[in-house]
Amino acid sequence: MDTVSGVGVIDKAAMVLDALEAGPTTLAQLVSATGLARPTVHRLALALVHHRLVGRDIQGRFVLGGRLVELASAAGEDRLIASAGPVLLSLRDATGESSQVFRRQGEWRVCVASAERPIGLRDTIPVGTQLSMKAGSAAQCLLAWEDHDRLLEGLQNARFTPTVLAGVRRRGWAQSLGEREPGVASVSAPVRGPSGRVIAAVSISGPIERLTRQPGRVHAEVVAKAGAQLTEALRNSGE
Repeated sequence: MDTVSGVGVIDKAAMVLDALEAGPTTLAQLVSATGLARPTVHRLALALVHHRLVGRDIQGRFVLGGRLVELASAAGEDRLIASAGPVLLSLRDATGESSQVFRRQGEWRVCVASAERPIGLRDTIPVGTQLSMKAGSAAQCLLAWEDHDRLLEGLQNARFTPTVLAGVRRRGWAQSLGEREPGVASVSAPVRGPSGRVIAAVSISGPIERLTRQPGRVHAEVVAKAGAQLTEALRNSGE
């Protein structure tokens, strides 16, 4: 997708918003991500804050603003959520386990879509559930491709290590055993937005005795395929 419209200030503002897609960002990180001069980035960011297209978190970092949520609602469709339903149902049926899509919102990951296993022992995660970014395979996926500073910040007090995240990047999927909750295993894969950034994670989760102690060996291929399907849906929506 061509990112240059010919209207310089709009293109630069779009670069700032694209840089915020991955989560809370300092001014220095915005400068690094956009390649723009620091005074330019600061001026654009404050103007976007004024119009609520950008906000500030409790630590003063820049985040995507509430006005974008309102505009997305007015547009009538969230492409990720709209695409997730059939993909999650197919993933649930292929694995026999509950499936979810998570987005990062600040210091949390939030379930934005799910398909529950209909019977038997299952890991129930309703839409809207907030879970920690410090544990679980979805958290690993949402953090693994972040820049160096965000990686270091995300690893503080996390249940996983830098070596684990390096493995996630190498394989393209993550697994966890009892990280978030004792007895629960999960497998996750990244979902990328039109810009190529990881914006969500698709997961399955269930009891370790059913997923085994190597759940990725059993389910990684089908979970990664679901992530690729959602990525393709988002890419098509950005054309």
